[in-house]
Amino acid sequence: MKIGIVCYPTFGGSGVVATELGLELSKRGHEIHFITYNQPVRLELLSNNVHYHEVNVPEYPLFHYQPYELALSSKLVDMVKLHKIEILHVHYAIPHAYAAYMAKKMLKEEGIHVPIVTTLHGTDITLVGSHPFYKPAVTFSINKSDAVTAVSKSLKEDTLRLFDIKQDINVIPNFIDLDKYNHGFTDCQREMMANEDEKIITHISNLRPVKRVLDVIDVFYGIQKETPAKLMLIGEGPDKEKAEQRCIELGILDKVIFFGRSNEIDKILCFSDLFLLPSQTESFGLAALEAMASGVPVISSNTGGIPEVNIQGFSGYLSDVGDIDSMVKNALKILKDEEHLNTFKNNSRQEASKFDLHAIVPKYEAIYQDTLSKCLVL
Repeated sequence: MKIGIVCYPTFGGSGVVATELGLELSKRGHEIHFITYNQPVRLELLSNNVHYHEVNVPEYPLFHYQPYELALSSKLVDMVKLHKIEILHVHYAIPHAYAAYMAKKMLKEEGIHVPIVTTLHGTDITLVGSHPFYKPAVTFSINKSDAVTAVSKSLKEDTLRLFDIKQDINVIPNFIDLDKYNHGFTDCQREMMANEDEKIITHISNLRPVKRVLDVIDVFYGIQKETPAKLMLIGEGPDKEKAEQRCIELGILDKVIFFGRSNEIDKILCFSDLFLLPSQTESFGLAALEAMASGVPVISSNTGGIPEVNIQGFSGYLSDVGDIDSMVKNALKILKDEEHLNTFKNNSRQEASKFDLHAIVPKYEAIYQDTLSKCLVL
């Protein structure tokens, strides 16, 4: 198949998943065309089966805000015609599904029929989409898609609760390439992060308020009072300064390493003993899954799609949002006994294996085939 993929090219989970999906599809013999305003961050190599087409938005003084949706629609029309793309897979309802539908209507005028598969990732539904200004456009975009997928059962339920959806929504979870988590790092590299007697606690996010980074600091504070530990905080975002200030107030700044954006996440996870994800909401919890693939148990909130990834009492523990005491208690339950910790580490890898891309990507292929078949009948 010739598949056009539209996504955000940034470090966010949706862009990463869309890029990894396209790369794996290319390995399975499909021709993939990424269409977005920048080359996706995980798209390191182009090949005969992988292409990138940049969407340019020309400056025009009439517009107070330059119309990206219009530029994207026009680019999609041009690329479908030029490369004979058979199906469009768009990640996020707006602006991508909205722009894809306009492209589809323009192409139809020329006798070209291109179906649209829309994948919902979370903030397009729970944050942006539920805003009264955007709700009609989101509803329209989803209902006009030829097939719709969501990355968790929780997100599907939220979508059906918040919008008047006529389409079926297929749940296809996010995935990881387990082959990338067979690390060969040496113990001496661990010593660069912590002493031998210290447990390594990790958190990775964009440090936005929804991630509740101050809760991460508070949970770690409770942990380190009972057992020697270091906290690895990876990411950049608006709450970084608040987190640093909280560390100063609690007198633990020397026990917390702020990495910012890091290219050594695999190494840090490899030596981690526990991962903290106390988010206000998560449509899936991809960061938790990546930790589990590295054999790191997870202490998390029980919101959104996280319970579909982190299994209570098996790969980690779940608590109510903001329940610091419960999270500290559960963390110590795992950390204080080495045999217990190793059991949870093994369980985490086992649970993560259910989300291997080799098991998940064929589900998308089946959606493409089914959607194309239905469109041929029409």
